[in-house]
Amino acid sequence: MPHAQRLAGAGLLLVILVAWQLAALRGLPSYLLGPLEIARHFAAALGSQELYEHAVASLLRALPGFALGTLLGITLGLAAGIARSFDELLSPLVFLTYPVPKIVMLPVFMLWFGIGDLSKILIIALACFYPTFINAYYGARATPRILVWSARNMGAGEALIFRRVVLPAALPLIFAGLRVSLALSFIVMFATEMINARSGLGHLIREAENGLRFDLMYVSLVSIAILGYAGDRLLRFSRRYFLPWEESHA
Repeated sequence: MPHAQRLAGAGLLLVILVAWQLAALRGLPSYLLGPLEIARHFAAALGSQELYEHAVASLLRALPGFALGTLLGITLGLAAGIARSFDELLSPLVFLTYPVPKIVMLPVFMLWFGIGDLSKILIIALACFYPTFINAYYGARATPRILVWSARNMGAGEALIFRRVVLPAALPLIFAGLRVSLALSFIVMFATEMINARSGLGHLIREAENGLRFDLMYVSLVSIAILGYAGDRLLRFSRRYFLPWEESHA
């Protein structure tokens, strides 16, 4: 069944691309390029150094922010999920501020940490913190109590119970939070580079828009999509490594 679903998804994507290309052959506005034209421009951009420099600049903002935010989110989320004192201290603040769009804090972060990359990395970390905190929190709280009681009856200490019972039970939700946070890291990175940056794929899109370089704009969008997809596939591969028992039932 999963194989059939993948084939169906690939078929749907192919139908969309063919319909898009046929519409392009019939004539589209100048700002709407066809898939084949976008692919041609992207292949040409791969031969230039400029695209790689901007991609590296974007990754050097997105990945440290993702790592910092998710590490802090998972650690504090697990702590709040297993300890009532941490729960009462952290959960009200986290759930109260969660609905606030994190990008609106960028001007404040720029005043605090300057207009360089540090403010961008920290705002990305802030955006990544919430999904991982919430998923780790609920993952820890969803641990079956009977497993904890059984481990205690067999003489296991709190550290061993956390490592062998709570953490494995929370891992599925933690990985779900990681995938959401990874997507958010690229979204917020793109927004910060559009607002104030001299390099990166978001900056490249802004420059392309100002110069009406629609080909360059689509090249940047495709690059962001490829990087995000590659990161998501890496997380899914890691999930199969850390959760082999779940994959065997998929």
